[in-house]
Amino acid sequence: MAPACVEDVLALVRARGGRASSPRRILLKVLFESGEHMSAEELARAVQQRAPEVHISTIYRNLEDLQRLGVVVHSHLGHGPATYQLASLAHAHLICELCGAVLEAPDGLFGELARSAKASLGFSIDPCHFAVFGRCSSCA
Repeated sequence: MAPACVEDVLALVRARGGRASSPRRILLKVLFESGEHMSAEELARAVQQRAPEVHISTIYRNLEDLQRLGVVVHSHLGHGPATYQLASLAHAHLICELCGAVLEAPDGLFGELARSAKASLGFSIDPCHFAVFGRCSSCA
């Protein structure tokens, strides 16, 4: 079961021998409050609005730790920087290569592809990690 709030995540961090530091707490608050994809730089700006002394390297270290715990995932939505969000909100993306529209793919859309890759190749795919490019209905 995914952690439902900042305190749940901090309890998980402590249970795994980590610290519930102030920068980590603020980063988690930003992630829970935004509910959106944000780059490390965007997260750093949001954290630094609350705690200007927090360096971006601290943000990166905390994001890595939170990914290892399965709390945060990152996605590559095109040519820009990786974006991060809570794992409980992760979803696949479709991006129009002409107009740049980003669509959230329905949860089951890549289900058959995942089953087929696993059955025929023994390979487990993570459709939330990357975006699939094509053309939206307006550009098709």
